Amino acid sequence: MCGIVGAIAERNITPILLEGLKRLEYRGYDSAGLAVLDQAGTLHSLRRAGKVAELEQAQKDIKLAGRLGIAHTRWATHGAPCERNAHPHFSGTDLAVVHNGIIENYETLRRRLQELGYVFLSDTDTEVIAHLLHYHLQQQPELIPALQATIRELQGAYGLAIVSAKYPDSLFAARSGSPLVIGCGLGEHFLASDQLALRQVTDRFIYLEEGDIAQIQCDTLHIWDRQGQPVTRETLQYHEGAEAADKGAYRHFMLKEIHEQPSVVQRTLEGRLGTHQVLLEAFGPQAAALFSQVENLQIVACGTSFHAGMVARYWLESLAGISCQVEVASEFRYRKVVVRPNTLFVSISQSGETADTLAALRNAKDMGYLGSLAICNVATSSLVRESDLTLLTHAGPEIGVASTKAFTTQLVGLLLLTLALGRSKGSLAADQERQLVEELRCLPTRLDEVLSLSHTVEQIAERFSDKRHSLFLGRGTQYPVALEGALKLKEISYIHAEAYPAGELKHGPLALVDSDMPVVTVAPSNELLEKLKSNLQEVRARGGELIVFADAQAGIEHDQTTHVLNMPHISDVLSPILYTLPLQLLAYYVAILKGTDVDQPRNLAKSVTVE
Repeated sequence: MCGIVGAIAERNITPILLEGLKRLEYRGYDSAGLAVLDQAGTLHSLRRAGKVAELEQAQKDIKLAGRLGIAHTRWATHGAPCERNAHPHFSGTDLAVVHNGIIENYETLRRRLQELGYVFLSDTDTEVIAHLLHYHLQQQPELIPALQATIRELQGAYGLAIVSAKYPDSLFAARSGSPLVIGCGLGEHFLASDQLALRQVTDRFIYLEEGDIAQIQCDTLHIWDRQGQPVTRETLQYHEGAEAADKGAYRHFMLKEIHEQPSVVQRTLEGRLGTHQVLLEAFGPQAAALFSQVENLQIVACGTSFHAGMVARYWLESLAGISCQVEVASEFRYRKVVVRPNTLFVSISQSGETADTLAALRNAKDMGYLGSLAICNVATSSLVRESDLTLLTHAGPEIGVASTKAFTTQLVGLLLLTLALGRSKGSLAADQERQLVEELRCLPTRLDEVLSLSHTVEQIAERFSDKRHSLFLGRGTQYPVALEGALKLKEISYIHAEAYPAGELKHGPLALVDSDMPVVTVAPSNELLEKLKSNLQEVRARGGELIVFADAQAGIEHDQTTHVLNMPHISDVLSPILYTLPLQLLAYYVAILKGTDVDQPRNLAKSVTVE
């Protein structure tokens, strides 16, 4: 995911563009560029490989200035990170485009445009958009109709910002699958892929909706929907304190971050889903070639990220047909490892600075792995810089020590990886991928439905007020979810909690079960449900108290010792993501009852950067 900034004003907008790019470097930083229309009506461009600081230094020497411009910080999907692949991309000298997202049919469009005489100077899919728009402008000289004709030919995801020397009073935008927001000032307007980029100039924002295109001028704004009809979008005012630096209306950062999960999951998906499939290029320009060779995966992570990797193992083997090993980084780095041929090394970390995970990646470089992929939340981290491929989760800053939204976005990223590998290997049917992609699009709504049950979870938490121990059970992909639930409870409430595969009860843990040992169970409706019900009967027979988070269709009934929270129905594949949320809420509300420090639990740190 890349970052876009645009501006039109009665003042020099170059400093605004550069400041906006700095604020968007979390979205990508391998190259950056800007295009500015000067007072004489000439469009000038400046691009540099590397971070925004490289572009800023070049600007100090060249001193581009103007009242209309666009800028971009890139995370490569097509073409290596270098100056010629940096945005903006031009068609001729008077039309410039910056782009977030991935155009799936760019190769077909590129060949057609080359046949029409267009010369390509980069390896990107974005340059196709610039030339295609230029072509349509030859057929239809007005830019809005030409832009509408252009986007009808694009397949994939895009957020576009466009400037033309022939329209010195307008900034143009289009959005499909990749977010864009317009910032409103006094006699000036701004554009960005995230409002964070524009906070220094405005507190009023208009979010473009799917299929919208816009013509943005100093004093006026015109928006058309996907049917080409003029529309008005609501202007929202940003109030300081609504973002990560402040808890806002929430009592703790952890609760705020739990409730952010629908929106951050949406952010993780944006620009990565095509019409019916996951976009391979979202993992980097070398992903398609590398994924086609993958026969095995080695996942390495710590703590919560390790649990995400455990879930992914089930997905990768059942959906993609790829053998997968998952190991704790602190163990992996100190043992002699036999590397199977064509194994992709995958590291997972929220911060990207986790000492053991980073050391494991560095050791792996000399062990014969096919390549390395990082799933991480921080674009500037060591793990990202040192990996061959990266999928950024875009969870945003996570302040609470106990990880919540980082975990669910990691799961989403790992499912995207599974689907991409399954298609590359030919082991995932197109119909199945299409169905899962549609379910992923609906996932934020399902997460919202779970969060609406918060009050019921709070009532269940009261059953832990005098407890010192707890047991968590799950089967299949829900076993790692149970592990994560137990980890959350022990981290912030200091209740001793353990998790087991439910089938292991009679192999030891059942000896612990009594009326003082709550047993928390996750029970989606799947092929293991009947076996899980048998395990629950084993707990009941020993006088244990059950707390069950169950699919509404599971048929598990309330009674004096069984407390059931009915969950929205979801497919078995996506159920680990959904069932994580009530366990997070349970841990939070138990910690409140216990009076512990929720955001900064004792003896723990947010990022473990020492061994």
